[in-house]
Amino acid sequence: MKDEIKKACQVLNEGGVILYPTDTVWGIGCDATNEEAVRRVYDIKRRADSKAMLVLVDSAVKVDFYVRNVPEIAWDLIELADKPLTIIYSGARNLASNLLAEDGSVGIRVTREAFSQRLCQQFRKAIVSTSANISGSPAAHTFAEISEEIKSAVDYIVDYRRDEQTTVRPSSIIKLGQGGVVQIIRE
Repeated sequence: MKDEIKKACQVLNEGGVILYPTDTVWGIGCDATNEEAVRRVYDIKRRADSKAMLVLVDSAVKVDFYVRNVPEIAWDLIELADKPLTIIYSGARNLASNLLAEDGSVGIRVTREAFSQRLCQQFRKAIVSTSANISGSPAAHTFAEISEEIKSAVDYIVDYRRDEQTTVRPSSIIKLGQGGVVQIIRE
């Protein structure tokens, strides 16, 4: 795993796009601060750049760096989540502008899965994580379900966990609004 993380970080640092296992489905990823790399991910997915993508970080502490004012309830939600949880925050900062929603918000998930967590730690920046499929197509639940079009469009494909056949689900998504209002987007 160590060599794969090193190679993935090298590709990310060069503005490349990777295909990698996450705490949910396989993801297409890039440096979340690099606008050109983010644009490539949108192109690969054939997705309108008006649809924001989420990012992964390795610890709750990092959320503060990417969000101006983290609502207090967020810390409890992150700590108590028993399955992958993406939280949409207002006031995103320090990220590529084309990654954000039109209202300036961003979805952030603190990953606890071994590979993606170590990748985020080593890379030291947020990493885009969007499902490895063409926009509008069903998400690939295993590596084998990822289309050749996606595989051939990325710069590096991680070997780790390619053979797993366990079907996984996307994360739950909630949006935190003003005054601690919680809106469930996906359970």
